[in-house]
Amino acid sequence: MASKSTFPTSIPPEFHKYFWDVDATKVNPQEHPIYVINRLLDKGGLEAVRWVRHAFPESLIIETIKKIKDFSPWNGVFWARMYNIPREEVACLEPSYRALRKQLWPY
Repeated sequence: MASKSTFPTSIPPEFHKYFWDVDATKVNPQEHPIYVINRLLDKGGLEAVRWVRHAFPESLIIETIKKIKDFSPWNGVFWARMYNIPREEVACLEPSYRALRKQLWPY
């Protein structure tokens, strides 16, 4: 995996809108790469995805997809297919988590 020091130190301004709940100017991708990858792959558009795929190693992107439950189920399926990850290895697709999510957000 690439060294954290090779990761970007800031999020490009055009992607700040995807970090509506925090001050995006203070988010350092070197310190919180999984958070940044998750947010941009789940909420971002095509340019955000391109930036993530250029800025971070594929192994870390795959780790994020497998580990983080905050992906929407449809994005979890999409990224699992893009990276050939078995669905049972994707945290947001775990049956127990999906049932809980439907209880909390039945839409």
